[in-house]
Amino acid sequence: MFTSIPKETRIVIIDDITANMRLLESSTRAFGLHHVQGFSDSAEGLEWLIHNPWDLLILDLDMPAPDGFEILRRLGDRNRSRRPVIILTALGDPESRRRGFELGANDYLTKPVDLPELLLRIRNCLQLAYATEHLENMNQDLEAKVRTRTAQLKESYRAGIRALSRAACYRDNDTGDHILRIGEFAALLAATIGMPESWCETLRLAAPMHDLGKIGIADSILLKEGPLTLEERTAMMEHPRIGYSILHEEGGTELIDMAAEIAYCHHEKWDGSGYPRGLAGDAIPLAARIVALCDVYDALRMDRPYKRAWSPERAQAHILEQSGRHFDPQLVEALQTRFADIEALLEDRDEALHAHIV
Repeated sequence: MFTSIPKETRIVIIDDITANMRLLESSTRAFGLHHVQGFSDSAEGLEWLIHNPWDLLILDLDMPAPDGFEILRRLGDRNRSRRPVIILTALGDPESRRRGFELGANDYLTKPVDLPELLLRIRNCLQLAYATEHLENMNQDLEAKVRTRTAQLKESYRAGIRALSRAACYRDNDTGDHILRIGEFAALLAATIGMPESWCETLRLAAPMHDLGKIGIADSILLKEGPLTLEERTAMMEHPRIGYSILHEEGGTELIDMAAEIAYCHHEKWDGSGYPRGLAGDAIPLAARIVALCDVYDALRMDRPYKRAWSPERAQAHILEQSGRHFDPQLVEALQTRFADIEALLEDRDEALHAHIV
C-alpha cells in the first residue's frame, strides 16, 4: 500500500490508551511504514514532536493534559501541507471536528476506526505531503535559476553601459571623467531626496549615458576652443536626440529606458526654456532633472577647452541662482546639503570612479 512512500517516512502516534496505540503501530508497520513512534503519554509525545523530525501524526483528542487540542495548538506553526495531522478520536460531535480543523488538522476520523480506511487516509496525506515537498523544491530551484539568470542579464546590461561609457571616454579624457562622475553625483542626490535604493542604483548606471549623443558630433565642434557659431551650436543641440535614438527601443529594460530619457531630456530647463522639446517643471522626467543639475555643477567645476574650472563657491552660487529657472528648486535645496560630499568625490576623480567602468 505504501510502495510509493519513502522508506524513511516517520509516523508518530499519540493515544493515551496503550492498546489503541500499539494496534495502530503494528498496523502501519504491517503495511510497510517501518519508522513508527508511539506515545501513550501525551506530554512526552508533544516534547518529542517539538524536537525531532516527523512526517505524519495520528492524534487522539480526549487525553490528559496536554490533550489533542493543546498539542495541535502547540504545533500551529508547522507546515501543514508537509506535516499532516490525522485526528483519530471518540469525539465525533461537530464542535470538536470544527475545532480540530481550525487548529490545523488535515483529516478527522472517529473511533471505532476502520483500519483499511485509516491506512488509505494515511497514504493519501503522505502522498500529498511529498508531492507538495517536490513542488516546493522545484519552485525553489526555478527561483534560484531565475535569480541567477536575472543577475546575468543585469550584468550584461551593465557591461553594455560600461562599453558605451568607454566609447564616450575616447572622445577626450576630461569628458570621460565627467561622464563617470555624473552617475555617482546623481545617485547621491537621488538618495538624498528619498528615492528607493534600486532606483538610485539604476540611475547611477544610466546617468553616464546622458551625453552619449555627442558621439555623433564632429570633433571640430565638440573640442572647439572658444564660442560656437550659431550653426555649430545648432549642430551641438542635436546630441540629446542622437543619444535618445541610440538608446531607445520598444520593450527595453528599466535601465535602458531611463538612460534614453536622461539622454533626451537632460538639457530641458525647469522654466521651459531648454531643448530639444521645451519641457517644463514636472513634465521633465525626474531622472533627467537630477542629471541636469549634477551635469551643470560638475561641468562648472572642471576645465574645458573653452574655459577654466570655477571655484566651489562660484559654482554653488550659480546653482542657487538658477533654482526655479534652470533647475528644480527642490533638487537644488537637496543638493545644497550634499555640496561637501560632491566636492569630496571631485577630489577623487580617478581611482574610485574608474573602478565602476573598467
